Amino acid sequence: MSPSATAAALAERLTVVLLTHNCASWIDRTLDSLLSLGVPIIAVDNASTDDTVDRLQRSGVEVVRLARNRGAAARNVGAERAGTPYIAFCDDDGWFEHAGLERSVGLLDRHPSLAVVNARILVNDEARLDPISREMEGSPLPEDAGIPGTVLMGFMAGAVVVRREAFLDVGGYDPRFFIGGEEETVAIPLLRHGWRMRYDPQVVVRHYPSGVNAPHLRHYGVRNTLTTAWLHRPWRRAVSWTWFIARTTPSWRTLLRGLGMFVRDVPWIMRDRTVMAPELDSALCLLEARRRGATPSRRRHRESVW
Repeated sequence: MSPSATAAALAERLTVVLLTHNCASWIDRTLDSLLSLGVPIIAVDNASTDDTVDRLQRSGVEVVRLARNRGAAARNVGAERAGTPYIAFCDDDGWFEHAGLERSVGLLDRHPSLAVVNARILVNDEARLDPISREMEGSPLPEDAGIPGTVLMGFMAGAVVVRREAFLDVGGYDPRFFIGGEEETVAIPLLRHGWRMRYDPQVVVRHYPSGVNAPHLRHYGVRNTLTTAWLHRPWRRAVSWTWFIARTTPSWRTLLRGLGMFVRDVPWIMRDRTVMAPELDSALCLLEARRRGATPSRRRHRESVW
């Protein structure tokens, strides 16, 4: 098959959904890289106040401009508009390599129970391996379905190719979580419905962290991981995870803000609480044991468990 035929075939199978917010100063580099992939692109803008939307529109990609910032749930809008069976979710400071997208489509085509392929993340020009990718490579979870890659129970939101049907069937991202560790709100429902997730190092995302928005959102990550634990885990596990987050969150201010948000949400958390199956909880415990052993108190950590 010729390169042009290969590109056309990929465009029929996969759409890039690009999430943007106040990224005018770096979005051109991201757009140039994504446009070179030759696949449909839907940019969903989270109420930017700079000229991000103007730059998106000048590039020729499809743009959905939201009137308010919906956080991670804005990705749902792009997923609903996509006309392909698979979606590559991309943040405004990174992009996929073409060969990896072809591989992910092949994996999803061959394995009907596979819902998520998480890419290897290479950071900045030096292509430094993101620490979360190193952790995913060493996943201790056993393979039981004959699907290539390491077994995951979570993913990184801006570095995944997903099966559109599976993503929408579980409702996508829960808008109540806004952003920060939001992957758990999709990962656990996917697991509970029998879908599978894999990390494949041959699928690559290039990431150039902007560092602009993340420092203002860390308390959401604390709130969200606690909310997820209390929504889905047995009481003892939820308490244990709460204590782990409390003693390892590096900033007391971040911890207290996140805890305050969590406490305000307790009424709906208790109303919607449904405990996951024991086998899923046991697999999460295996990952958590590995994380706890590598995380000294008050050391910076990622809130989500993959």
